[in-house]
Amino acid sequence: MIDSHTHLMHSRFQTEEPALSTAQLISTATAAGVQQMVNIACRRAEWMPSLHICQTHPEVFMAAGIHPQDVAEEDLIKLDELLAIAEHPKVVALGETGLDYFYENSPKSQQHASFHTHLEACTKTGLPAVIHTRDAEADTIAILKEHPKAPFVLHCFTGTEWLAEQGIALGGYISFSGILTFKKSNELRDIASKLPRDKVLIETDAPYLAPDPFRGKRNAPHLLPHTCMTLAKVWQCSTEEAAKITADNTRRLFSRMAVL
Repeated sequence: MIDSHTHLMHSRFQTEEPALSTAQLISTATAAGVQQMVNIACRRAEWMPSLHICQTHPEVFMAAGIHPQDVAEEDLIKLDELLAIAEHPKVVALGETGLDYFYENSPKSQQHASFHTHLEACTKTGLPAVIHTRDAEADTIAILKEHPKAPFVLHCFTGTEWLAEQGIALGGYISFSGILTFKKSNELRDIASKLPRDKVLIETDAPYLAPDPFRGKRNAPHLLPHTCMTLAKVWQCSTEEAAKITADNTRRLFSRMAVL
């Protein structure tokens, strides 16, 4: 399995008991069958520490960008910044970027400008964009259509069937988190059952969104198998087959990831 989206540097791993070091998070994930993981560094201050983790741990790769909720607190991202960080071979994606109209932590105009810059960088580098979208489906698709050559994944997908269809039609991928396992996520599982299997990834989005039966607790990459097992049930295949399919898809999208 590959955890296509996790936040290894999140403060909750130190402030909540039991405290876990990055090395412990990685080793417990590996023991659970998570072969590789993509650490998301979505503030500038996280970029260099994340690169250090990647250089220390060969199974870890990273995405670099500015989260839409943080755009107002950071200087507006410049294309040259993203192009520079993208030169590192351990950077397999840019983001997470996108639009969040639910929390409104950042003005829409700033979110749009940042999103456009990330997608322009993705077009220039060929790296995929890791996209966060919440309560902003129409605008997200409209902006993606302005950057038709930018590869992307709609991460932690909880959107409508329309959004999934639009994303796939534009050549994108869909990634499911522990939300897929929740008892009331029948509609989401129905969407997952209809998607092309070569376009689906899995993730933890740790420390958020722990899967059942750990819902409400701190998430971690070693819990990814629970999401994989749920996806396997949706697809009516073995967990091993679901793991292989989603891992192959992740390496195809994040093409810099070497097969261990």
